[in-house]
Amino acid sequence: MDGIKYAVFTDKSIRLLSKNQYTSNVESGLTRTEIKHWGELFFGVKVIAMNSHRLPGKGRRMGPSMGQTMHYRRMIITLQPGYSIPPLRKNLNQNP
Repeated sequence: MDGIKYAVFTDKSIRLLSKNQYTSNVESGLTRTEIKHWGELFFGVKVIAMNSHRLPGKGRRMGPSMGQTMHYRRMIITLQPGYSIPPLRKNLNQNP
């Protein structure tokens, strides 16, 4: 799927799973409506709210010069009650 890079598993994102909120990193050029469309189309769920923030790129040294990695966007997607994204729910239950 273009746009959504991968799911994020941090302490906060695991806590948000109990509130039916899923966190993932997405391409920085996508809009909120495009991400909502991708989520509903690909996972077959109903999205009721979306929060996003842009994370800065990290500094990387390449010899004597300093460079930057690309920035990216993180989306927190809230689903309607009764909906879930099964692969993420399954992985969470396997690791207590």
